[in-house]
Amino acid sequence: MTRTIPLTLNINGSPHELQVEPRVTLLDALREHLNLTGTKKGCDQGQCGACTCHVDGERVLSCLTLAAQVEGHQITTIEGLSTGDGALHPVQEAFLQHDAFQCGYCTSGQIMSAVACIREGHASSDDDIREYMSGNLCRCGAYNSIVSAVREAAEAAR
Repeated sequence: MTRTIPLTLNINGSPHELQVEPRVTLLDALREHLNLTGTKKGCDQGQCGACTCHVDGERVLSCLTLAAQVEGHQITTIEGLSTGDGALHPVQEAFLQHDAFQCGYCTSGQIMSAVACIREGHASSDDDIREYMSGNLCRCGAYNSIVSAVREAAEAAR
């Protein structure tokens, strides 16, 4: 018999009650238990950034974070960035305007990192953006467009 634990995760402003094995990652809880599939499973080893989401406003790699570790914390996924009326977050808008995605697989993680990068004050130059976004890989090579999108969104936020 598999042992499970009860968890209540506050995701995008709503509580979600789960029964999961203690070793379930936040990524798997989001995707497999809550059907929040915007957070992507890339490498599952914390090296690509596709699974980036926010916990209490800080970016985390959800594939390396146990779901049980974040109980009682505020979790934000890509699905939680848009406003209640469905308007896109300014970073999402900038990604669209700059065509900062190609296949789109890394896009949700890139956007979540970009939001944090701007909030952390690390988007004052292209070099800073590249440095603080370096944990997010794009196999299609849309890096120049991603930097442009982050720069524009950061300028708009100032």
